[in-house]
Amino acid sequence: MKYRKFGRTGWRISEIGYGMWGMGAWKGSEIDEEALRSLQRAVDLGCNFFDTAWDYGKGYSEGLLGKTVRANPGKKLYTATKVPPKNFKWPARRHFTLDDCFPPDHIEEYTHKSLQAAGLESFDLMQLHTWEDAWLEDGRWYKKLDDLRRQGLIRAIGISINRWEPWNGVRAVRSGLVDSVQVIYNIFDQNPEDELFPACREMDVGVIARVPFDEGTLTGKLTLDSRWPETDWRHSYFVPENLKSSVEHADALKPLTPEGMTLPEMALRFILANHTVSTIIPGMRKLHNVEANMAASEAGPLPAELQSELRKHRWVREVTEWSQ
Repeated sequence: MKYRKFGRTGWRISEIGYGMWGMGAWKGSEIDEEALRSLQRAVDLGCNFFDTAWDYGKGYSEGLLGKTVRANPGKKLYTATKVPPKNFKWPARRHFTLDDCFPPDHIEEYTHKSLQAAGLESFDLMQLHTWEDAWLEDGRWYKKLDDLRRQGLIRAIGISINRWEPWNGVRAVRSGLVDSVQVIYNIFDQNPEDELFPACREMDVGVIARVPFDEGTLTGKLTLDSRWPETDWRHSYFVPENLKSSVEHADALKPLTPEGMTLPEMALRFILANHTVSTIIPGMRKLHNVEANMAASEAGPLPAELQSELRKHRWVREVTEWSQ
């Protein structure tokens, strides 16, 4: 495993981190054991950055992270979580105010809830789970997070940016108030390179790249016949027009995948070529996925010719009702 500096914090974090979103959806003793085995395997392979949120099972995923931290007392594992918006609506909309989403008392309440769920005394990184740059005009969110930092309950402050809106975080980065941003970045979603990444380099802000497999599109397993239960969020995300476009875009990449390499490996290694990215947080529950994803770090970036070819597959999309 290779490590990168996490912005101005100076932390050295694994360039392949662990996204714990999916773990909030599965519960039960056998599933818990499987999740904890996968988390521990990631630690054993050198992963030291774990990203979760209160909303991932209302503290359930945070609880699994806390157990993993306590099971590894001799290792520094960086813990990142997120305060949910008060209105529990994703993504943020232009008309949402700070009081709709992150009034100070709500930030404090959920910081304590998350700490209790995880059984930890502090988190390394606390992020706001949605963001609007307009909230910079109301400094109460920062004052509260900074107060929590001075109390030792958190060590750094971050924001998570809406899908397909990397521009809606540039002002926050340039304000100097945030230590990190979490943003969708992958072979298709290269837009953060335009404005956000240059600002992060200038301000020495850490970058967490999420959704490296484009919600499953870049696993290469989607087909036009793919279906999900109505209770699964993908049922409303992969509406017919999105599923068709996603399959077409993935199919266009498959002939470029080198012999002996999988499409997911190629997707991760594409991101690793961008050194503005501090860490990538693929979601993983199965041991074989953990092992495959962690191996991408050792393999390193792709050959320059392939990297250049993949850049042609940038896919600019507009926010819609189904894009969530």
